[in-house]
Amino acid sequence: MLGAALLWASLPPLDWWPLAWVAPIPWVLLIRRKELAGRRPYGMLTLTGFLFWMAVLHWLRLPHPATSIGWVALSFYFAFYLPVFVGLSRVAVHRLRVPVILAAPLVWTGLELARGHLLTGMTMASLGHTQYRWIELIQLSDLAGAYGVSFVVMCVAAALARMLPCDGWGRHSCLSNGRQECLPHPTSQCLPHPATRMPHPAWAIWPLAPALVVLAAALGYGYARTAGDYTSPGPNVALIQGSIDVEMRYDPDMRDRIFREYLQLSQEAVRKYERVDLVVWPETMFLESLITFDAGAAKPPQFEGTEEEFRKWLPWARQHSLNVMAQTAQSLDVPLILGVDANHLGADGVQCFNSAVHVARDGKLLGRYDKMHLVMFGEYVPLAEYSPWLYRLTPLPGGATPGKRPATFDLDGVRLAPNICYESVLPHVIRRQVNMLTAEGRQPDILVNLTNDGWFWGSSELDLHLVCGVFRAVECRKPFLIAANTGFSAWIDGDGRIRQQGPRRAADTILAEVRLDRRTSWYLEHGDWAAGICLVGCLLFGLVGLYERFTPL
Repeated sequence: MLGAALLWASLPPLDWWPLAWVAPIPWVLLIRRKELAGRRPYGMLTLTGFLFWMAVLHWLRLPHPATSIGWVALSFYFAFYLPVFVGLSRVAVHRLRVPVILAAPLVWTGLELARGHLLTGMTMASLGHTQYRWIELIQLSDLAGAYGVSFVVMCVAAALARMLPCDGWGRHSCLSNGRQECLPHPTSQCLPHPATRMPHPAWAIWPLAPALVVLAAALGYGYARTAGDYTSPGPNVALIQGSIDVEMRYDPDMRDRIFREYLQLSQEAVRKYERVDLVVWPETMFLESLITFDAGAAKPPQFEGTEEEFRKWLPWARQHSLNVMAQTAQSLDVPLILGVDANHLGADGVQCFNSAVHVARDGKLLGRYDKMHLVMFGEYVPLAEYSPWLYRLTPLPGGATPGKRPATFDLDGVRLAPNICYESVLPHVIRRQVNMLTAEGRQPDILVNLTNDGWFWGSSELDLHLVCGVFRAVECRKPFLIAANTGFSAWIDGDGRIRQQGPRRAADTILAEVRLDRRTSWYLEHGDWAAGICLVGCLLFGLVGLYERFTPL
């Protein structure tokens, strides 16, 4: 519980990041013990993990009463990572004689990689994320991703724990000639033979050496990677941050209010800043849906008119949405990237996409990106494509369709690659998109995230989401821009420095005077090789533990 409390305090909202270096110490001491105390130690560890994640993810209850079910369910799932961490590390230390200074960071990092992939993946509140302000340390991310920073933090914490005295006897580990001497009565105490009593473990200094070596190597690499001039001038991008708290209910008046607020902020930004090359609105904040259709589009059940009226409505609806976008860009006289809902009507029904569109200064639609990685229970319900009635159990009217390919938007020779919402939370998603575009000869120069965090009413979710953008910038060595409803909009450079940041739950604009980054990234080319090795180690320890548990003596 102490470790969980310290780790929670190192994360937002308190953000006392130095505590992350000592938070795992109680857990490492549990790993070192010969035996765990209590009747159900792993049950207590699971409860600890559950309470920790309930506190970290409390903002999941805010969008709608039904999302509290997801809050509890996700916390329950994440709760098992703590006992698995302790259990696998104990196998490594006590069965395979792996030093705890290596075993603990290896297992922790492997499990973070698993958490980033299982059940669509989630990396918020990773151990390494606590260090996002230590710029020299997080440069390691272009080698091993954010997982590499978690490895370093856990390695140092394990070394500090190894320095402390540990009750190596446990409850039943007093040894005499290699065997326990305990009275037969169940309430008796373990009594080692006086002649063979082991001395109580003392403090150790030597673990400081590997801790300092690992930390010095990481910092040395960070200083080397941030030295010198590696940037060139890029475009000036105005990031528009309105402040609209979002609820899962239909409000016809909200539509006009949102458009007016964002248009007014955009007009103010164009007047305020000397040069604006692009204006970016957050996810879904342009509420005029983009309509496309096939020649044989079927009339949806919710359309109340006749078949003939539907056929006339289709081209009108498509042109109307394009006209509103064009009028907005022409009124500002600046190219736009807008977060929109896109609906495609085909013979099989309506497909709904969460999209970003690029609109030229003259109003022409230049490009479109459909979000590829959707959020489970936020944008779709599993199996609902076969059983649509499942949506009646949720506040969602229906499920979104994932996009098939990433996109780049060209701005005077500079390529911007959009991503939407929680795609920035998953390093492998952004890496895959960048590499796909690079293979097509369209390597992006800038990454742009459009997100609507108005669901979370200014909570610590805003901080946790922002931190993910910091690590994506370093991993890809590309400037990372965020346009977020209610915050935090941000301009992050290729070093992971937050150059500018919008306010919490308030309207504002940011002018990102982007500097293009010429550095390459090992992580971008090779991926999660380091964390993958750690995950293989976890699987090995798990197999050894299962073999010894189920193999008769």
